[in-house]
Amino acid sequence: MAKRVGKRTIKFDRPASVLASAAVVGEKEGSGPLGQFFDVVSQDSRFGQKSWELAESEMQKQAIALAAEKAGMALSGLDCILAGDLLNQCIGSSLASVDAHVPYLGLYGACSTMAQGLALGAALIDGGTVRKAAAAASSHFCSAERQYRFPLAYGGQRPPTAQWTATAAGAAVLADCGGDIRVTHAVFGEMVDMGVKDANNMGSAMAPSACDTLEHLFEDTGTKPTDYDRILTGDLAAVGADLLVTLLRRDGIDVTPVYSDCGSLLYGEEQDTHAGGSGCGCSAAVICGHILRELRQGALRRVVFAGTGALMSPTSLQQGQSIAGVCHAVVLERSN
Repeated sequence: MAKRVGKRTIKFDRPASVLASAAVVGEKEGSGPLGQFFDVVSQDSRFGQKSWELAESEMQKQAIALAAEKAGMALSGLDCILAGDLLNQCIGSSLASVDAHVPYLGLYGACSTMAQGLALGAALIDGGTVRKAAAAASSHFCSAERQYRFPLAYGGQRPPTAQWTATAAGAAVLADCGGDIRVTHAVFGEMVDMGVKDANNMGSAMAPSACDTLEHLFEDTGTKPTDYDRILTGDLAAVGADLLVTLLRRDGIDVTPVYSDCGSLLYGEEQDTHAGGSGCGCSAAVICGHILRELRQGALRRVVFAGTGALMSPTSLQQGQSIAGVCHAVVLERSN
C-alpha cells in the first residue's frame, strides 16, 4: 500500500502504469512549437458542435477515446474516469463522459486538474480500488473567455501578464500493470493565498503554491532538482515561472537546469499569447502529447509534473476575493 514519506509526499508501493495517452488541440495550439506531438489538431474551433462548451466536451471525449484505443482497450474496460475543466460545475467533463457508461469522478483544480487526476488515479490503483482509470482535463479559449472575462466580440485589452486559455484536452490511461512509465510519487498541495486579486496575473497567484509543493517533494524524498530530467509546472507561464525560480532560489534551491513550464512551451513568441498558455487543457496536452511520449521513447526517464491552479470563480472575483493557488505534483518514471 502507499506510504507517507516525510510530511506530504506519497510513495506508491504499487505504482500505476501509464498505458497510453492522447492530446487533442485547436488550430492555434497545433501551430505552436509542440504541434507535431498532438494526436488531433482541429481546424474547426467548434469541433463540429453548436457551441464552444460542447466543443470542449468533444475535445475531451476524443482524447479519452484515443487514449483508450492506444491502450488497446474499450472505454468499458475502464473502472473510472477522473476528469475536470474550467466550466461551471465541470459540465464540459460530465458531458464528455456521459455516454461512456463508466463511473465518473468530476475534478476541479483549475490548471492543476490533470496532475490531480493522475495523482488520484494512481492512489486508487495502488489501493486496489480500481485496476484501470482514465485521467483527463480540457479547456477552450472561447468558453473560458466568456465565463471568466468578456464576450469575445467585446475586444477587451489584455495586459502583458495575461495568459491565453488553451483550446486543448489531454487524457491518460492508468493501470495496475503493464507499460514502462509509472506514477511513483504524488504530493497533494495546500492552498496558498498571497492576496493576489488580478485575474489577469494568475502566474503570480499560483507560483507560491508551486514553491510550497516542490519544496516538500524535495525535502520529503531527499532529492534535489537535478535528480530529475525535467521539472514541469503547468501553467505558470512567463510571469509565474520567473517568480517560482526566484522563490526557490531564496530558499537555496536552483531548478533552472531542468525547469520548464507547460504554459511557456505550448506557444511560440510569434503567437502573441502575452505571458503564455493556461487552462486545464494546456498542461494536459503538453504532458499527454509531448512529455509522456519523451518518457516512452527513453529521451526522459524521471520527470516531476507539478500542476498549478488558480482557485477562483467569476463570483469570487466579482466580490473582490483574492485568488488562492494550489499545486499538485506527480513523479513520472520510466522503469527500464
